[in-house]
Amino acid sequence: MPPKKKFSKEQIINSAFHIAKTEGIDKITIRKISDYLGCSSAPIYVNFNDVEELKQAVVKKMVDWSQQLIHEQNSGNPFADIGIASLKMATEYPVLTQDIVLKSNRYLKDYDQDMSGEFVALMKQVPELEGFTEKELMTILLKMRIFQIGLTLMVANRLLPEEFNLDKMIDMSNSVAEDIVIASRMRKEENKDNI
Repeated sequence: MPPKKKFSKEQIINSAFHIAKTEGIDKITIRKISDYLGCSSAPIYVNFNDVEELKQAVVKKMVDWSQQLIHEQNSGNPFADIGIASLKMATEYPVLTQDIVLKSNRYLKDYDQDMSGEFVALMKQVPELEGFTEKELMTILLKMRIFQIGLTLMVANRLLPEEFNLDKMIDMSNSVAEDIVIASRMRKEENKDNI
């Protein structure tokens, strides 16, 4: 009998990630992964209790990758960094982007809160956002995320004109972020004057 193939946990996660990026997270099954790896399900069950645990590992890989993309931008503007990272993800992984954004996704709930806190901490370091309370920064972040998700979905679904390249998308995203901050600052000043 030939020796059984051994696969590392990382190889199994990478195989599941490949399925997720081409078919979606919910399409990950033990059978598909074992077919992809050319093995039985035994090596998968050695590393994971069930498919749900494996899906969590895939989501963690995706979150880690998106955070790495954000940190690589390092522009000093968290909105630009988030925007560029989400647009790159939508361009490279449209199926996974649609899956994450369009479906109620139980896998990302914990990460979403953690990332919001991390982004607000980054926002506090931006001079243009000085003087805003944490609650105001959360509102600004939410408004920007709403715009960014819409733009990201348009990219993932290829709904933008062909000439609308990454540079144009980044310019638009930066412009909207600036508009949101200016409007928030004006509203804050207006409310202060009315007290």
